[in-house]
Amino acid sequence: MSKEKDITQQSKTNFYYAFSVLPREKREAIYTLYSFCRQTDDIADSRGSRQKKQKTLDYWEKELFRQFNFESSTRFDKVWKIAQKFRIPMEYFLELINGVRMDLSQVRFHSIEDLLNYCYRVASVVGLMSIEIFGYRDERVKEYAVNLGIALQLTNIMRDVGADAEMGRVYLPQEDLEKFGVSEQDIIKKRTSDSFLELMHHQYNRAKSYYEKAAAALPYGERRNMIPSQIMKNIYFHLLKLMEKHNFNVLHQKTEIPRLVKISIAFKTILTEAVISI
Repeated sequence: MSKEKDITQQSKTNFYYAFSVLPREKREAIYTLYSFCRQTDDIADSRGSRQKKQKTLDYWEKELFRQFNFESSTRFDKVWKIAQKFRIPMEYFLELINGVRMDLSQVRFHSIEDLLNYCYRVASVVGLMSIEIFGYRDERVKEYAVNLGIALQLTNIMRDVGADAEMGRVYLPQEDLEKFGVSEQDIIKKRTSDSFLELMHHQYNRAKSYYEKAAAALPYGERRNMIPSQIMKNIYFHLLKLMEKHNFNVLHQKTEIPRLVKISIAFKTILTEAVISI
């Protein structure tokens, strides 16, 4: 097992089930890409001071610049080769790094616009990089990737409300908290109330709208190419529905999808998309 595949599998990510359907060359490429994204994101969650994490991220960015500018750096040699082969712009990698920087310096978001900017950087750009590996012809696929990335990240934020609060992070927009009469302390102290449930239902509707935007943006002729991302979409949408079914009990537990259910969703997606694409 390659290091990159091991990182993808050991993270127990929903992405692993989506990547498994790719041909070997593309599968190895996406493992390399995901490994880079995972390790970049992990910098924010690693031990140490904020200053130390910032220095690590600055080094990360510097080495990436050197690699893409043909200077003597081997840190990201495999990532660079993938980027060259599949024509993935360096700006996407830099956007991801900037998104992780927001985790280090900004753990609050005033408005939904602020949060959507964060979602674009840490999730949509990963989708934009991934579709270059999947392959596509219609440029509208980029709109699909952006909206799907936002949908997936909003779902993650909802699932992790309780866990993030334990680390002092509140990703829900401050304007939403004010609108529904929920304080940061309510979340940090894990106080479930009718107001909190209304707040979460509002987040649910917003996330659901981005799944719908993604579905509307996916060109019919690209559905077969996007099977991996459709698997991700269906797994995460199932997660979103589970949170609603469990009445948004996200402060006290993290909603999880059993492995066999994920596999079932992946197979159903493959069959459905294959039939639609005929």
